[in-house]
Amino acid sequence: MAQVIADRRDIDFVLYEQMDTEAIIQNEKYSDLNRKMFDMIISEARNFAVKELLPTYAEGDKLGLTFEKGQVKVPECFHRPHKLIIENEWTSLTEDPEVGGQGLPHIINWAASEYITGGNYALVNYARMGHGTGKMVELFGTEEQKTLFLEKLYTGVWGGTMLLTESQAGSDVGALTTAAEKNSDGTYTIKGDKIFITNGDHDLADNIIHPVLARIEGAPVGTKGISIFLVPKIWVNADGSLGEPNDVVCTGIEEKMGIHASSTCSISLGSKGGCRGFLLGEENKGMRIMFLMMNEARLGVGFQGFNHATTAYLYAVNYARERLQGRDMDRLADKDAPQVPIIRHPDVRRMLLWMKSHVEGMRSFIYYVGNCFDKLENAADDEEKELYQGYTDLLTPLVKAYCAQRGFDVCIQAMQVYGGYGYTREYPIEQLARDCKIASIYEGTDGIQAMDLLGRKLGMQEGKVFMRFTGEVQTVIARARKFEFLVPLADQLEKALNQLGETAMHLGKQGVSPEFKTAFAHAFPFLETMGDVIMAWMLLWRASIAAEKLNNGAKKKDINFYEGQVKSAEFFIQTIIPVACGQMDAVMGGSKAAVEISEAAFGGL
Repeated sequence: MAQVIADRRDIDFVLYEQMDTEAIIQNEKYSDLNRKMFDMIISEARNFAVKELLPTYAEGDKLGLTFEKGQVKVPECFHRPHKLIIENEWTSLTEDPEVGGQGLPHIINWAASEYITGGNYALVNYARMGHGTGKMVELFGTEEQKTLFLEKLYTGVWGGTMLLTESQAGSDVGALTTAAEKNSDGTYTIKGDKIFITNGDHDLADNIIHPVLARIEGAPVGTKGISIFLVPKIWVNADGSLGEPNDVVCTGIEEKMGIHASSTCSISLGSKGGCRGFLLGEENKGMRIMFLMMNEARLGVGFQGFNHATTAYLYAVNYARERLQGRDMDRLADKDAPQVPIIRHPDVRRMLLWMKSHVEGMRSFIYYVGNCFDKLENAADDEEKELYQGYTDLLTPLVKAYCAQRGFDVCIQAMQVYGGYGYTREYPIEQLARDCKIASIYEGTDGIQAMDLLGRKLGMQEGKVFMRFTGEVQTVIARARKFEFLVPLADQLEKALNQLGETAMHLGKQGVSPEFKTAFAHAFPFLETMGDVIMAWMLLWRASIAAEKLNNGAKKKDINFYEGQVKSAEFFIQTIIPVACGQMDAVMGGSKAAVEISEAAFGGL
């Protein structure tokens, strides 16, 4: 069975033909980079992933973790590749080299990460999760904190986490009870218990730095009174050396449906009264800082869903080409007809094209958002900065929730292509599906992302951000209309886009009316339909590029690829978008059943 992770031809198409990544080299920040270097980085990421990471994927799942005397041990096969991830500097590709990064554009980071995180998400996350912790230190930490923590976090030498959730305070963060008391030396004594902590403890790093949400005595109730603290597992002395163990104890690990080799911990802080931490930023400003990390994490979770999807799709395509079963439909009556690969059967082709169109759309979408981050960081003026900040804010909940949902759906479709074999552990799809499911749950469930989209993002700048987004889609529609065979697709997308605008306006008004609960009951279906429209936008954009290439005499080796782009757009817009439009009709219909049903009527009493 071929070892596959991602589609390099499609990656190159998005980078250089759709997003024009080479143009970024003109920016002074990237003046010492070129396409050859980008290609080498991506190729090396692929080689490293196939050789070192992918072989540990199934083994890590099978072996899982061990927990003894408050210590978590990862599978032994993780130690060598983890060390190589750090030595080869795969942890913080976009950060400044002076603090341990590679200084690469975000869009190249996504491309390389298709292979790095796609090779073994659970393993790579131990080394890479410290990036989010480091980013908070870089933006909000004191100079002393930056000196102590930043480089070691960015390089993955020390691990990083996020201690947010408590048993009574999950999505309702403001209900947390972890307390902080200021000491005479400026540190804080922390006491409380946290759960569902990814990488909360492991034996791959000498130290783990925990960002902890806690409330200082006398602080306001709710989220307004939350502060954030840096709490090392091992105390860090002023000279950077490691001191005594802090009073941070892992009290257990979760047995999960998937990502078995990812350490999900319960952690006790200060059970012996000796847990110390450093205040990060200002008192009572913890949520603002934590959300910066969470937004990065949410993009990463959407990317995780896509990662599993692209791998599952490629496995399914290869299997469908090799698996012999049944006769061609036009020779069913011929008993002497040979068995054919299942890829020749119409229903299998439908499933594969469903997967292909979603995977390609998600890749373009994620890279587009990465491109927006690059443009935001290198904006020429405040107006340009506001534009791309708006796009990244609007699209982040969609990357997280839509790609998480559709990523899992792709894995399930891939399992269906395999048939009974897909349901067994003999083939990789079963693990991919289990590992992917968590993406729709953690870092804010997809329902919370939908509430964020409706409650905060659609109305940003009095709706101007959403209108600019629709303008971007209209630009692609106009481009596609230059090709006669794409005109029907352009017309159908334009109709859906107009309906999306009307639905957004309807929900926006309903969301601030006495019927606001009904609006939020329809928030997730709206998010899904907006995601579908975005997929259609990306796929029509791809198809218009492909049409130009085909009209101008594409190279023979590229013809099948470009024709495939047209078919992906055709399939999605003609079969998925009509369903999305029907779902928008349902949202506009405003059924109140979910709000009005009594609790007792659900049964189960």
